[in-house]
Amino acid sequence: MDTSESTMTHVQLVQKAVAWLRSYRCGVVLSEQACLSGEVPDAIGWKRACHSVLIECKISRADFLADRDKRFRQKTELGLGCERFYLTTPGLLKLEDLPTGWGLLECRNRKIEIVHRSAKNLRSVEGFQYEMNLLLASLRRVEIRIEPQSLTEFLKWKNRMAEYNRGTLPEGIVPAEKEANFFLEPAPQ
Repeated sequence: MDTSESTMTHVQLVQKAVAWLRSYRCGVVLSEQACLSGEVPDAIGWKRACHSVLIECKISRADFLADRDKRFRQKTELGLGCERFYLTTPGLLKLEDLPTGWGLLECRNRKIEIVHRSAKNLRSVEGFQYEMNLLLASLRRVEIRIEPQSLTEFLKWKNRMAEYNRGTLPEGIVPAEKEANFFLEPAPQ
């Protein structure tokens, strides 16, 4: 084991998890945000069709064992994530330690490797509702930070910029309708 991996902090693992979710094609990623169920995912991302991927980062076996006793781990229908992973340093967990359906990621040589894939159908309807709560609470946090401007006004900043520039956006700025946002594309049939 690389000595830098054995001394990784939880914060560093969470940063790795966020970067991995982006490389795993999650268009929206949040870290360490609370939701109504009491769960505070270390990192969670969403792909097309509302498919969510949860990562819990563990730097010690004691932390992992404490996580197993949480209400939303005991009642799996309360949990977030269509896919669920633990991210650890190499050798911290064995496959038989994992809850049913969970995957395992390990940070080796500063890269995330999939040791065991997660099932892709772990989220329940109740879990989906908690995810919506998490997303809406996060949007509200953004709205509070940009007040007195509303979230809608904030998202329309390009329109105001074009108005200011007599109908032309500055060079290098793409009009909102041409932005790459696969969440606005129809789901594949």
